[in-house]
Amino acid sequence: MEADRRGVLKNLLVLGAAAPLAGVLSCTRPHPAQAQSQAPLSPRQLAGQRVICSYPGLTVPAALLQAITAGQAAGVIFFGGNISSEAQITSVIGQLIQAQQHSPVSAPLLLMTDQEGGEVRRLPGAPALSQKQIGEFANPAAAASQAGTGAGQNLARVGMNVNLAPVLDVYYQSGNFIDQYQRSYSNQASVVASCGQAFITAQQQTSVAATAKHFPGLGAATNAQNTDTGPVTLTVPLSELRAKDEAPYPAAIAARVQLIMVSWAIYPALDATRPAGLSPAVVHGELRGRLGYQGVTITDALEAGALTAFGSYGQRAVLAAQAGMDLLLCSAQDPSEGQAVTSALASALDSGQLNPATFNAAVQRVTALRGVVR
Repeated sequence: MEADRRGVLKNLLVLGAAAPLAGVLSCTRPHPAQAQSQAPLSPRQLAGQRVICSYPGLTVPAALLQAITAGQAAGVIFFGGNISSEAQITSVIGQLIQAQQHSPVSAPLLLMTDQEGGEVRRLPGAPALSQKQIGEFANPAAAASQAGTGAGQNLARVGMNVNLAPVLDVYYQSGNFIDQYQRSYSNQASVVASCGQAFITAQQQTSVAATAKHFPGLGAATNAQNTDTGPVTLTVPLSELRAKDEAPYPAAIAARVQLIMVSWAIYPALDATRPAGLSPAVVHGELRGRLGYQGVTITDALEAGALTAFGSYGQRAVLAAQAGMDLLLCSAQDPSEGQAVTSALASALDSGQLNPATFNAAVQRVTALRGVVR
């Protein structure tokens, strides 16, 4: 068994040239990247293909540039504190791309931020309206389409290629966790579905990947239930969870949404003990199984307070990978978090704690995405 496992490891994916973009992003059925080199990646490099890093301030730390050059990072998430102007962040992104060009991995970096609209924007400009304001239009889908185009063009202009939007949560009560900042299109699942689909379609036509979040839904969370700060349990009956919270996702999947972010709340109707992003029942059973999603899954922030009971950053990442999450989001704005997660994934892969074939399938999905973004 050990010899078989090491044989699989030896033959894991060799990441090569990204395929040229052809029209609208369409990675729901991913294909392996083309290989340029015969040298397989090390376990640590393979682990890095699943890690999104972050950093503090306006200057990229040397440690992050070194990780990228070593082929040990899939991408970077940017926050408001990383951005002082379009010229500054464009220059930073140029630095990151240059570091990637010296990497053994030729697939482009995933360069992402939260550009939902309204109050939740890291770049000035489009989309200026919040999702709730869009949902209140006479023709909300048309407004959402315009917002998606604006968001994509705004991010592409500075060199970013992934937007962690739109939010597909269907809020239950006015002023609750997801509604208080107007992040939900509506309390009606049909409106959220049509707006989300329109935003995704329009944005991905700009060659910027969209991310539907937070599966299966945070619409029932009260304004005191924040997974960033502590554990959250949402006791929504399974019938309601599927009819309301999950209802916008088939439309998003039909629009070939490139990424889906899974929430850190616990949903007893699906799994009574594990947050959704650590639950095979949610990721494999509900999202991939029942809804048939074949694209890239991405965690919410690994440093979230909801995960305090699940160990170190590295231990959380391994649990998330076991559950079926492809990308691990290290957003503490500290490069050491990404390093710790990469080390933990590599060790778990090398020891057999993570299945090599399953690991490789996740890397292939991520690499396929990286092959079609800008």
